[in-house]
Amino acid sequence: MSVTRRPLLVADMTLVTAGAMTANVAGYLLQLLAGRWLGVNGYSEFASLLAVQLLCAVPALALQNVVAREFVRGAPVAALRALQWRCAAIVAALALALVPVVTFALDVGVLACAGALAAAPAQVLLTGEQGILQGQRRFRVLAVVLGLAGISRVVPALALLAANAGAGPALWGTALGLATAAALARALAGTTGPDMFAPAATPAVTEPGHVAAGSVAPERHARAAAADDAPRAGADGHSPAGTASPAETGGPADERAPVVGVLPVLRAAQVQAALMAMSSADLIVVRMVLDEAEAGRYALGAIAAKIAFWLPAAVGVVLYPRMAQPAHSAKAIRDALAVLSVLGVLAVAGAAVAAPLAPLFAGQDYAPVQGLLWLFALHGAILAVLQGAVLSAIAVDRTTPAALTWLGLAVEVVLMVLLARTAPALIGTAVAVAGTTTLLVVAIALRNTAARPVGH
Repeated sequence: MSVTRRPLLVADMTLVTAGAMTANVAGYLLQLLAGRWLGVNGYSEFASLLAVQLLCAVPALALQNVVAREFVRGAPVAALRALQWRCAAIVAALALALVPVVTFALDVGVLACAGALAAAPAQVLLTGEQGILQGQRRFRVLAVVLGLAGISRVVPALALLAANAGAGPALWGTALGLATAAALARALAGTTGPDMFAPAATPAVTEPGHVAAGSVAPERHARAAAADDAPRAGADGHSPAGTASPAETGGPADERAPVVGVLPVLRAAQVQAALMAMSSADLIVVRMVLDEAEAGRYALGAIAAKIAFWLPAAVGVVLYPRMAQPAHSAKAIRDALAVLSVLGVLAVAGAAVAAPLAPLFAGQDYAPVQGLLWLFALHGAILAVLQGAVLSAIAVDRTTPAALTWLGLAVEVVLMVLLARTAPALIGTAVAVAGTTTLLVVAIALRNTAARPVGH
């Protein structure tokens, strides 16, 4: 990586982190206030359905990754937007069918369950636009969209909770907020799709890793890109780094762009689903093995895991387009895993130091879990590294890591259901299984990068 490129990547990560943190802080505020306003017992239902909502975001996250990858490979924006509408329709039908199943399985209210699941198609439309921005490397706009999405999701829910409306209306509020965020994202992304305008009006890379609207790559950038080990176009259709892809130029190559169907999204979804299921399985199982009060405390402690898991998400977002480019893939994957590991250590240390403050924010009812916060943070940090490895697999369209992750999930659920009857036992099991799974998946990812020739 060149000296000039590194500060730009850091700036991109900082911007995306700021946007993601705005969304995450809003989400944590929702959970903290819901814990106070709904009480220990009411919050257990709310937290479990938020976990279900996270699982339902799997198709949306998979779509974002596929859209970003296919844009880098030359797919036109119009085809990518058509794909996101097809995926939203499929997800809406599945969500409707799942309402009675989830309601019965978790013993929750049907109104609350329907509200949680109604968010799924809105998330698909939202992340489809985020994928376009990510593929174009318009990280400033993406950061704004991430922040607005988090605020739009939380504000209606908080207003309803403050009005003592209960968990059901609040979850419907999150769905309405996500639908609003999707419309805002579409407006911010605009219609400047590379397939709609001449090259002079399309996004073009002006600096390594950055996209500026309304310009084409200048000659000085071509020289900089060459100096930065720019990849050669290969038979796989990938564009050279630092130059406009067929989708970016809007030229005749668009006619040769691959058709983007639902199948690549399904492949990515089953990889992403394994990760999301492992990150949320404990919050679902906890209602089955602990009483309401203990389950509510565990759910609040798990906020530390969510912070450690989502805080470094910008690393994968920014490096993912490079992971999808053959000549930069191996370096980007190694960089991502290294940075995620360092951030994980810092997150665990931060949780241990801040643990005594937890009861001040959440109430004394949750004091019993403060000594476990570092362990929750460790769980999230491990899963963040696993997410980096999973993203690297999606970037090169491989699904092998999913099998190991599904196996780890199965082992985790069985051990929790059969053996864990306390909060420490539950989180200890989650950490042990997640750590073992992550070591195996990362080893495979690093082996694959070592075996992959440069430029392939």
